[in-house]
Amino acid sequence: MHLLVTDRLSCVRCGPDFRLILSIDEMSERRVLEGALACSNCRERYPIGGGAGDLRLAPREPLSPPESSLTADRNAAVRLAALLGVERGPGLLVVAGSSAWHAHPLSQVIEGIEVAVLRAPLHGESEQKGVSRISVSDRLPFLTGSVRGAVIEGDSGVALLSEVARVLGTGSRLVFLGPPGTARALVQAHGLRPIAESDETLISQRK
Repeated sequence: MHLLVTDRLSCVRCGPDFRLILSIDEMSERRVLEGALACSNCRERYPIGGGAGDLRLAPREPLSPPESSLTADRNAAVRLAALLGVERGPGLLVVAGSSAWHAHPLSQVIEGIEVAVLRAPLHGESEQKGVSRISVSDRLPFLTGSVRGAVIEGDSGVALLSEVARVLGTGSRLVFLGPPGTARALVQAHGLRPIAESDETLISQRK
């Protein structure tokens, strides 16, 4: 997990106004490999192990391996970068679902960007430059307005929508892959403006 990401994290128990305090046991090239994040308000402690952060509330169930393993695809990453409208870093992108497998090439396509992968489909993978692996529940641990773009998909994306809308910065885009029929109304209800739409993709922007 990159230090850039730890600076943008808040306590999921206490809310986005409560930043987390980082303690580092092992770090390499500004990436935290072992350590913890703690809330000074409620004393909740979130572990970081093998470079991956577990931002779920205790008690934490063991993480299960992903149901499928896709291959990182640079062409898919180039398409995601175009849909997100982000040409260069610095900054943070949030990616959930199967698009997480393209996180590393996405971080290479957009120079200087860090990609935070949610719900840890890559939890068992090794640490990679440009990719921060984070296990989350329905509440996201990011500060409000701290993210430059996000990718979600399908029904799992609907469950994350309100939180993703909160963490997007002004002018940032949400790419909704495989959106349900109600997606357009849902993103509008969360303060996002649809700017492009097809059967497979809905792109909206934080006003």
